[in-house]
Amino acid sequence: MSESRHNMVAYLDPHEKTFEFKEIMRWLRKSRINKAITHQTPIDGKEIIRGQVNQLNVDVYAEVLNTVLQLSDDPEAPYSVPIMCQHGCLLHMKCVDDILGGQINKAWLPLRYKFLLHVLIQCLSNRRGGYDMARNDLVWLMVALVLNKSFSNSKYIFANMKENIGRTSASGNKLWMYPRFLQMIMNVQHPNLPKADNDILKIDVMIEHLVKIFKGVAVKRYTESTPPRKMFGALWNKNYVAPANDKWRHDDNQSDDEEPRW
Repeated sequence: MSESRHNMVAYLDPHEKTFEFKEIMRWLRKSRINKAITHQTPIDGKEIIRGQVNQLNVDVYAEVLNTVLQLSDDPEAPYSVPIMCQHGCLLHMKCVDDILGGQINKAWLPLRYKFLLHVLIQCLSNRRGGYDMARNDLVWLMVALVLNKSFSNSKYIFANMKENIGRTSASGNKLWMYPRFLQMIMNVQHPNLPKADNDILKIDVMIEHLVKIFKGVAVKRYTESTPPRKMFGALWNKNYVAPANDKWRHDDNQSDDEEPRW
């Protein structure tokens, strides 16, 4: 809706260290346009996706997602993970894909981590196809979950929703993404909104049979250690404390011991 370089605030060097411009800057500081070119007004930076259903506004933004989906996100939490932390965690998982690329293929992870990423791709990403691949932002989410790091899931989902607005399918039509979440938000914001019994959007649900198929296919793609290595981080210990300073494992490494267990 706006361009960051438009309507800027001028730099007038009050300490006059920029010698070449000292006189003109001094003049501007005393001029009648001084406030107009220097005043910084806090602006509410909240981004909102607003739609209408039956002429009723439906507002979607990160805080709403956080509340409706019960994500318990810290409002100040980031939705990124430093590249070296991501790199170390994926190595710790024994991922054999190009972990420094822009995305990874879930096929190149051990079975249990593969299933975790499968769930995240199918349930939380905005992919329209190619459900084997996870972009870096979704990998950040997975790493944050495994290491119990501060991460804003709601900001991640909202960023993906915004991306959907600006793109279309191959046929030129927009797809309705995150329909479950949108319906949940509508139910909260307009609990008495009438619904048509014959207007139902079908959404697939994972069932046990599909999980068994997933397991069979996964075994053919990645050779596990025998016995499988123990999971680490918050997947193994619900009270796991995230490593400090963007590390992916603790210095003493005792809490990250993933040696196989019978």
